[in-house]
Order: sequence, then C-alpha cells, then structure tokens
Amino acid sequence: MSDEPQQPSGEHYPRGRAPRDPAAHGSAGASGATSGEPGDGNESGRTKKAKRTGWRRAVPTWRMVLGSVLFVAALLIGGFIAGYALVDIPAANTSATAQSNVYLYEDGSVLARSGEVNRENVKLAQVPLTVQHAVLAAEDRDFYSERAVDLKAMTRAAFNTLTGKGKQGGSTITQQYVKNYYLGQEQTVVRKIKEFFIAVKLNREESKEQILKGYLNTSYFGRNAYGIQAAAQAYYSKDIGDITTAEGAYLASLLNAPSKYDVVAHPENKAAALGRWNYVLDGMVKEKWLGADERATMKFPQPGRIKPPTGLSGQRGYIVQAVEDYLTGNDIIDENTLATGGYRITTTLAKKKQNALVKAVDDNVMTYTSPDRPADRNVRVGGASIDPGTGRVVAMYGGIDYTKQYVNNATRRDYQVGSTFKPFVFTAAVVNSSTTQDGRRITPRTIYDGTDKRMVQGPDGPTGYAPANEDDIDYGPITVTTATDKSVNAVYAQMAEDVGPDKVKQTAIDLGLPKNTPDLTAYPSIALGVSTASVLDMTEAYATLANHGRHGAYTLVERISKGGEDIELPDSRHTEQTVHRTAADTTTSILQSVVEDGSGTAAQGAGRPAAGKTGTAEEDKAAWFAGYTPDLATVIAVMGQDPETGVQKPLYGALGLARINGSGAPAQTWAQYTEAALRSTPARNFDLELESGAEEPTPPTDEETGPQNTTTPSETSSGTPPNSPGTTPPGEPSTPGSNEPATGGTNTNTPAQGSTNNGGGDNGDPHDDNTGGDSNGFLPGPRGTPAPSQ
Repeated sequence: MSDEPQQPSGEHYPRGRAPRDPAAHGSAGASGATSGEPGDGNESGRTKKAKRTGWRRAVPTWRMVLGSVLFVAALLIGGFIAGYALVDIPAANTSATAQSNVYLYEDGSVLARSGEVNRENVKLAQVPLTVQHAVLAAEDRDFYSERAVDLKAMTRAAFNTLTGKGKQGGSTITQQYVKNYYLGQEQTVVRKIKEFFIAVKLNREESKEQILKGYLNTSYFGRNAYGIQAAAQAYYSKDIGDITTAEGAYLASLLNAPSKYDVVAHPENKAAALGRWNYVLDGMVKEKWLGADERATMKFPQPGRIKPPTGLSGQRGYIVQAVEDYLTGNDIIDENTLATGGYRITTTLAKKKQNALVKAVDDNVMTYTSPDRPADRNVRVGGASIDPGTGRVVAMYGGIDYTKQYVNNATRRDYQVGSTFKPFVFTAAVVNSSTTQDGRRITPRTIYDGTDKRMVQGPDGPTGYAPANEDDIDYGPITVTTATDKSVNAVYAQMAEDVGPDKVKQTAIDLGLPKNTPDLTAYPSIALGVSTASVLDMTEAYATLANHGRHGAYTLVERISKGGEDIELPDSRHTEQTVHRTAADTTTSILQSVVEDGSGTAAQGAGRPAAGKTGTAEEDKAAWFAGYTPDLATVIAVMGQDPETGVQKPLYGALGLARINGSGAPAQTWAQYTEAALRSTPARNFDLELESGAEEPTPPTDEETGPQNTTTPSETSSGTPPNSPGTTPPGEPSTPGSNEPATGGTNTNTPAQGSTNNGGGDNGDPHDDNTGGDSNGFLPGPRGTPAPSQ
C-alpha cells in the first residue's frame, strides 16, 4: 500500500488536514504551505494565522483596544449631548428662604429653633474690588479665565476622597453658585451630574460678573449670615462697602469652614483661621491684586461679638452650637447643608436633668455673684453630664446666656484641667504594670516621697523638673491614696516619670481625650494637668472610668430627619475595652477616697457612693470637680475670663471668696445636680475588681498626713538625706507581699536648685503657681508657660 495520502475515495486523514509527521512530505510540504497550494489546509490561498496560546490569550488585540476606546468616546459624547439637551437651568431652590431647624429633648419636647435666615442681596458694584479679589484668591483664582467646570480638579478631589484623604472640594465658583442657588447641598451623584450641566449652560448664558454676584449673595459665612452683606454686618457691623481689604480677606476665609474659622466662637482655632487669612492675602499678592508692601502692613482684623437671635437665649444657643459641631465634626452632615434648614434633630438631653444642672449652677455659683465685685464679671461656668453606660450626653451648661456669653464653656479647649488629670496617671500605672524607680509595683498602697519641690528622678538620674506642692507643704512619705486625697504634685510628677509620660498620654487618649488636645505633651508635667481638654472631653474620660474601662465616643444626637426621612447616625452603642477593668476600677477606688476623706468631701452631698477629683488651673484661672457615680459622670468647671478682652483671669476675690478651688463651688454644684438628677433612681454601690495589692490601706500615720519640715543635706549631720532609698519610714506599710523599700522613686529630699515654685491648689490662699523645672520655674514648651497649681 502506498505511503501517500489516499484520494477522497480512500483517504486516511480528515479532509483538509495535513499529516502530523512533517517528515512525510519533506521540504516540499513546507514550501506548499507557504505558497497556498492544495494540501496546506488553506484552500483559498491565504496564510492561516496561528492561534494565540497561553498568557497571550488574555491580552487584548489592538483592534479590541481601539474599538473599546471608540465605544467609550461615543458613549461619553452621546451622554454629554443628551445631558446638555435634557438638563435645563431650573428656578431658584427653596434654600433662598431656608427653613429653621428644630431641636428637641430626648422626650420630643421642643428645646430650640434656629433663627430665621439672614440674607440681604447686593450688587457686585457694592462689593469693593479688593474684597472680590480676596474671595477669588480664597476659592477660585482662575475664575475669569477658566471654563465653568474644572475636570482636573474634580478628578483630583474624587481621587483624594476615595483614597481616604478626606472630602475634597473640586468645584469652581460657577459650580458652587449652581449648588447654592439652583440645587442643594446634598452629596449625591445625580446632584453632581446636574451641577455639571447647569454650570456649563449657565457659563454660556450669564457673564462672569453675574455669576460672581450670585455666588457672593448665596454663600454661607456662618453666624446665620447668607451672602457677603449679611456677613459684613454679622462679623464687623458694617455694610460690605465699608469693609477693608484685611476684613474682606477674613470674610473670604470663612467660606472654606465658617464655624471652624470663627475665632470668637472658637478661640482655640485662632491659629487655623490666621493661617487661612494669610493664605488669602498671599494669594492676592501672587495674582498681583495686592501690593506686597501693603500686605506686609496688615494686621489680623479681629471680628466683633456674636449677636445671636433672641430665640437662642439662655442655654439654647450653647446646645444648638454643640449639636451642630457634633453633626459636622462627625461628618454626619456638612455645615452648609445643615444651614439650609428644615431638619428635625432629637438630642440626647434629658429635660429634667438639664434643668437640674442649670439650677445647681445658679444656686452654687451665679447667686453669689455681685455687680459690685469686679472679679465676679469674669466668672464663667461649664458643665457636662454623661450616662456612662450609653455615652449619651444628658445635660450641658455652656454659660449664663448665649446672647451674653457666646463661647460654650462646656466645649471650649483653652483652660488647663489641673489635678483632674492625675487619675489618668494612676490608671496608666496599673494598665502598664508600672513600678517605681526602685522596682516596686505601683498600687494605691505604694509609698512615695511627697517632699515639696522634690526633683523628679528618671532612669538616668535627675530630670531637672521639681514641681511644688500646694502651699509648699512637705508631706514626706505617703501612700498613693493619700497623695491623691491631698493632690500632691511631687508624688504624681514622679509617678508620671515612673510610668512613662508617653504611656500616660496614651492612656488619657484611650479614656476619651482627643489626640489633638492642646498641650497634651509627654513630659512629667503632664500629671499636673497642663493640657487644656474641654469639660465635655473630661466628662467622656471619667465616664470611661465609671464604665469599668469601656469607652464609647459621646453622643449628643439621637435622631435627625428631614422631610420624614432619617439621616444615618454613627452607632452610639459601640464600645471598646480601651482600658482593662482592673485599672479603671482601682482608679475608682482611690477616687472614692477623695470624696470620703480628701479634697472632694463636698461631693458627699449627692447622697450616694461617688468617686471624684478636684483640680485647679495655674494662677487659679479655673477650678474643677470631675466625678461620677455608677450611673452618671459629670464635670463642673468655674473659669475666669475678661468679658471684654477674652483674656483668662484668676478667680481671686470672685463670689466673695479669697480663692475658688475645686473643693468649693464646683464640687457643691456637682453634688446638688447629681442628687437631683438621680433622685428617682435607687443608689448603687460601685462593683469593683481591684488589682492585686490594692486592698483597703491601713490608717495613715501622723507621719504620713502631717506636713514635714524638709532639711537639705547641709543641715544634717551627714551628707545622706533622711528617708533615702532602702529605708522604710516608721509606721508605713510596705507593699503587701514585698520586702522592697517603701519610698517612691529615688528620694533626694532636696528641692531643685534655684527653684522658686509655689503650688496653688484646691485649698488654702492664692500663691504664685509656677511649677516648672528650670531656674525660673517654667515648664518645657513655650517660654513663660507655668504649670497649673493643684
């Protein structure tokens, strides 16, 4: 039989298939394949294209790529044409006459209504050219030369938002005007699409001057001011035509974040507002709208006092402000959207508790003020109360009257918290199983050296920091519990060093203080409360202690709705064990002692088990009491501030007293409020799980409680100070189960050389309150900032 392929009547292989063995045909077969002759499987004479195999199959061909690009381009062009044809410029939206927001107590009764919208339209010619340029420098420097929509900026803003860099603005002034006047503030894809097409059409139908005029008349500037004329009156009590370049730059700065940059309502944000103001002026110079010489002579134009609507008098205005800050600060709703009105906001505030807090402040503070005493005009009070189990703010006191004292004393962050910070140091010690410098575990029974101006000792020796005790009292060897009762600075500064200031700072944050709390610095002075947390911040932290170390961010809003539709709120029920229970509960045990035997005995007026701590800011500019029962955590602070200049003032002579301290009016206010707020509930004892070695300490000895006369080495018969490490004072218990020395840290028993510090505090007469560690008694940090008295 022939080896050649058979004819169709007797072929061995499928039609059109070549033999598998190329050798059977030799080079002729190969030649035939390239020439298109019969037998090569391509009877038409075209070369057969090899099939793509392996990873090449996943790579699109150039035809596919080109086809896809053309399809997408056609889709976009078609979509643009359709959108441009279908989206018309609508009539002005209803926000031009925005509704009021309604604020409710938790029981649904009306708490407050926001004021009517304040707007007065003006012609563009009435706005000084320098003010127009300031707005452009702040918001859109290429306004006159650019298109209606900046696609590049929009893409960048979308990318930054998606990659977690926060919500970014990418809108031109034209787009912002469309949003303000024709649409709304809601952040939806549909609204952004409409905004895009309306802006394109508007840019073709109206001049740049008409668009800028509309933008200036519809933008929100804060203080319930819509439009630049209303803003000029709200901040400077002038018509817009009389506004200077510097004032105009500040008004332009407000467009970015109205409440954030209002330096009267939020004095703690002055640096941020100043930075934005400088950014605007520098932009004007860069665009040649302002001369560099003129810019160099400009000073920040401090805006005038807030003139709130009369409907926000009393506590109402403070509460509305706090609720708005809560909603915008937690990204629940942005400020411009909230300002359009029509929202129904149910707060967590309990009406009976709110009234009880106001009455307690009136009875224990405001009743004792007199117009005949100059010091009484400086008195301010802040208060906040939180349910530890839920994190709900149930009461808040912001000041005597929002229309008279417009800064919310419950939320401001510019007064030192004093010794109310000390419990966080002890909590940190338990959390981290810390020991003294000589290796003894820190418990309520651990003995420390309470010598006045005792140099804080670190692992490498003296730290250079030697804080004074209140009234320069020497306490000698005392337990941690007694040091807490008497608020002994020397003990707690050393404890902070023993634990590690960075660990103390982290524990304070874990308990609830914001990470960005001013002056929350990792240095031994952190123990003395030099940081300036707000009353509400401190209440949240103490609520965590009351809740056995479980922390949940406070909540001020129970529900928010508009048009019958609810807006999603953060999960207020979520809590975390940020500090282990034994640490929180052991701290509670020593704070119970403060109320029972220490500086907080006035809190016993609540008539139920309580724990708390007194505190005083440097130079007695503020007096605090922070405390809690198992059911309620409350912080009260009395502050001194000049009502005209805003400068913090000592409270000497206020309320007819030589000095105000935490054990007085603040603790008394706390007691009256707590008794009234919990009157209808049964008293509960604390359920505590204490750390090992934290049992009830033995009664203090006379040596422990009585002031000690400190002698320097030169006054003793030898160069070794008494009570040096390794000696146990007579009558003092050592740590249970331990044969270690009973002194805290390394005791030099010698004041810091050159220290002139005197401690202020919760009792006694006023003193100079410098507690720093350099030769002038100042703390590390900005020169001239003394530590608070304790």
